[in-house]
Amino acid sequence: MKQFELQHSFGIDSLVLTDALDPRPGYGQVLLRILAVSLNYRDLMMVRGQYNPRLRLPCIPCSDGVGEVVAVGEGVGRVKVGDRVAGTFFQEWIEGDLDEQKARSALGGGGAGMLTEYVVLNEAGVVHVPAHLTDEEAATLPCAAVTAWNALTVHNRVQPGDTVLIQGTGGVSVFALQFARLAGARVIATSSSERKLARVAAMGAAAGINYHTDPKWDARVLELTEGRGVDHVVEVGGAGTLAHSLRAVRMGGQVSLIGVLTGGTGEVNPLPVLMKQIRLQGIYVGSRAMFEAMNAAIALHQLRPVVDRVFPFAEAPDALRYMESAAHFGKIVIRVAA
Repeated sequence: MKQFELQHSFGIDSLVLTDALDPRPGYGQVLLRILAVSLNYRDLMMVRGQYNPRLRLPCIPCSDGVGEVVAVGEGVGRVKVGDRVAGTFFQEWIEGDLDEQKARSALGGGGAGMLTEYVVLNEAGVVHVPAHLTDEEAATLPCAAVTAWNALTVHNRVQPGDTVLIQGTGGVSVFALQFARLAGARVIATSSSERKLARVAAMGAAAGINYHTDPKWDARVLELTEGRGVDHVVEVGGAGTLAHSLRAVRMGGQVSLIGVLTGGTGEVNPLPVLMKQIRLQGIYVGSRAMFEAMNAAIALHQLRPVVDRVFPFAEAPDALRYMESAAHFGKIVIRVAA
């Protein structure tokens, strides 16, 4: 089989397509023929050496993929040969709270990665995907979709009539728009692109703010909410946007801290958190139980993820460069199986 590896150094140009022996499942394990893989910003940071500079190499990157079960080991009962499943981001986070052991089981960060033709996973670390989705659409679910679902339905259940602010138009933000609209919430979106703002409006966003032409976008959010602020912020920017989010959220509202697209260092005034009784909640993807609940909702409503572009397996480095350009809307996918 073939797989992409970082062998000796970090960097997109260091990704090497290599040959490896076909793996075999052991007790309680399943062998997947990978059909499609989707990219997250974490994957780009991992490849560039920014996510974990001490990561041991060689490493197979990418956490998100969907595959067909082609073999099972003894004792497997949750899935069978022929099933189409996705790997869970955290292989050992089945339900309950996240702990250190579960956090160490993330795919594509030192353990198994999905940018390969075949992978062996524990049967507890896979879930069936909605039947109406294409392989490319199903591959987008494990990280970005579960993260948005966790933020909006687990840590703060969005109600009809609530207002949700999303930042940008990457995978998490677009899924948050879709889930918020399913819940009957109003969505305000930010972007630096008028073209992308037009697309989120077509998907149901009530208002859009261009943060390049309107850098004090938090003030605009307050105008759009008659001075009250939004109920929930899906915060993917990090240090560069968090202060704006704290000003844009209502008293008693929640800011779900998910990403660090603007960097992880900077000074943030904690007084708004105190004076406005803001709930500042870190969101680190989610459990298998959350994934399965989300899939039930996706199937019920026949929701379809937004796939921006699909690259062939051999062009995986180009897919990462495309993510680096920030030109995408929604998810970038790599088709692995022919």
